[in-house]
Amino acid sequence: MLAPDDLAAYLARIGYDGEVAPTRVALARLHFLHPQAIPFENFDALAGRSVEIGLPTVFEKLVGRRRGGYCFEHNTLFHAVLEAFGFPVTPLGGRVLMGQAEDAQVARSHKLLRVTCEGEDLIADVGFGGMTLTGPLRLADGAPQKTPHEPYRLNRSGEDWWLRAEISGEWRLLYRFTLQPVPAIDEVVANHYVATHPASAFTFTLRAARILPHGRLTLLDRRLTEHRLGEASLPEQIADDAALREALESRFAIVLDDDQWQAALARIAAAPAA
Repeated sequence: MLAPDDLAAYLARIGYDGEVAPTRVALARLHFLHPQAIPFENFDALAGRSVEIGLPTVFEKLVGRRRGGYCFEHNTLFHAVLEAFGFPVTPLGGRVLMGQAEDAQVARSHKLLRVTCEGEDLIADVGFGGMTLTGPLRLADGAPQKTPHEPYRLNRSGEDWWLRAEISGEWRLLYRFTLQPVPAIDEVVANHYVATHPASAFTFTLRAARILPHGRLTLLDRRLTEHRLGEASLPEQIADDAALREALESRFAIVLDDDQWQAALARIAAAPAA
């Protein structure tokens, strides 16, 4: 649970000045502001540093040091914030399926949240990189749901739920999950795999993302893309290390120490061929 001073620091970090109460208005506003203020990034894993997901460590990194993180960090912090607002919250686990078949056998390596708000069950997720939700979704099968950015859709079959986003007129699969609560120890194990296993792309590929008020900004190694709602995307190949570091600082607000920066560059250079 967040202490009052920590909650105040978080709200200042994302620019929230509304009521602290478990309302749909508050949930929607928090979900919209969080991924705009706090970037998605994997530099600790990329630099070979430990990624701890206990709340004090996550808070100090994302709020105190104004860094970003990935799903286990973002949604651990968001979980604590929502509970401080008075929302009942349950951590869930997802299997990322972008570019794969619905029944692909992949590890449960993603954290999302189930939230109860004004008598309704919803899904919240502020940590899914370039396709992070910008608003909560009703836990309902079938119908498209609007968010401040793209429409999303949940589909259910038995215990499994699939999340899709409408991108350029096509419904694209993002991940699969169940409503079984995930114990903290299982999150530790999944996070260890994501942060350290040589097969995890987070250990050799630079990934960063940030929500814009009317679009998205993504970075994959040296390819920077600005996605504008209803318009063509604007890709850019970053020429050199200095330009890459400047883009991280100016476009994503990610500031790294020199040791971490050099370690990350070395990992990228040694990455296996695609």
